[in-house]
Amino acid sequence: MTSIPLVSVIVPNYNYAESLDLCLRSILDQTYPNIEILVVDDCSTDQSVEVAEALGVRVVSTGVNGGCGQARNVGAANTRGELLCYVDSDLVMAPDAVANAVRLLDAQPDVGAVCGIEDPEPLLHDTAVARYRGLQYHYWSISSEGDIGFLFPAVCVIRRDVFDEIGPFNPALRQTEEVDYGYRLTRRYRMVLTSAVRGRHDHDHELRGLLRKLFHRGRLRIPLYARARRFGKGFETASRAWGSLAAFAVLPALAAPLLLGAWAAVLPAGLLAASLACDAGMYAFVHRRHGWAFLVFFAGLHFVVNVTITLGVAAGTLQWLASRTFRQLYDASFPVEGRPLPGAA
Repeated sequence: MTSIPLVSVIVPNYNYAESLDLCLRSILDQTYPNIEILVVDDCSTDQSVEVAEALGVRVVSTGVNGGCGQARNVGAANTRGELLCYVDSDLVMAPDAVANAVRLLDAQPDVGAVCGIEDPEPLLHDTAVARYRGLQYHYWSISSEGDIGFLFPAVCVIRRDVFDEIGPFNPALRQTEEVDYGYRLTRRYRMVLTSAVRGRHDHDHELRGLLRKLFHRGRLRIPLYARARRFGKGFETASRAWGSLAAFAVLPALAAPLLLGAWAAVLPAGLLAASLACDAGMYAFVHRRHGWAFLVFFAGLHFVVNVTITLGVAAGTLQWLASRTFRQLYDASFPVEGRPLPGAA
C-alpha cells in the first residue's frame, strides 16, 4: 500500500434522495486527502441522481435493479482505488472515518476489511422505533467490537486486492449478501469492527418494515449456517440465540396457568426473565441513556423482535427441509469437490 492510497468511496443507492445529500456531503468533508466518490444508482425512481449530480458527484447506473450486492460490484468495476469504501446512502460518516480505516489497515496487513460502528441516534426519522433500532444496533455493535465473521456493510473499507481475490458480492442475494461475503473473506483474512470508524444511520422507523426485514434475514441465514455449521462471529452470540428462543417460548407458556393453575404463572415469568437476562447489558445501556419509561418500551419492542427472529428461523428451517433450491442458496460460497471459492485463482 502506498503512503497515501486512493480510496474509492462507493455509495450504493436506491430511492434514498432524502438522505443522499447528507451522505455525500459527509464524504466530501472527510479529512482524508485522496478520495474518489461514485454513486451507484440501482434504478431509483426518485430524485437521487439529481441530488448527486448537484454536488458534482459521478453517478453510474446498474441498468437493472439488482440490490445492494450488485450495486457494490458495479462500483468496484467503475473505480480505481487501492481501497474500496462502501457507504450506505442513508448514512453520514464522521469526518475522520476514512482516515482511521486507512490507518488501521496500514498498521495490520492481515486485516482484509474494516467495518464501522453506527451511532445510537437515528439520522433523520426520530421515531420511537428508530430510537429502539439505533440503540439496539449500536449496543450489539460495540459489544462485538474486534474480530468479526460477517461484513457490516453500512460503512466498511476493503482492500482492493482482497476484493479481487475473494470475488464479488453474490448478486443473487438481496438481504444476506454481507453475511455470505464475510464468511468468504474470513477464510483468508481477518475482518475488524471498530468504533474508530463511525457513522450515523437513518434506521428503520416503522415497525412493520423493521419486523419484515428481521424475519427474512433470520429465514435466509438458515442455509448458510447449515453449510458453515456455525454462527457468524458478531451479533449472533449463543446468549442472544437463547434469548430469542426464551422470548418465543413465553407465548405457549402463557397457557400454563389456565391448564395447571395459578402457580404455573412462574413458567412464562421465568422464561421472560431468562430472555431479559440474556442481553442484560443492553437493557442497562438503554436505561442509562433514556431512563425507565423508554426502557419499558424498548424491552417490549425487543420482545417482539426476538419472537419475529425466532419465527424467521423456524420458517427458514422448514423451507430448508422442504426445498433443495433453498438449501443450495449459498452453494457458490462453499468449495465442492475441489471447486475453488469465487474469486480464487
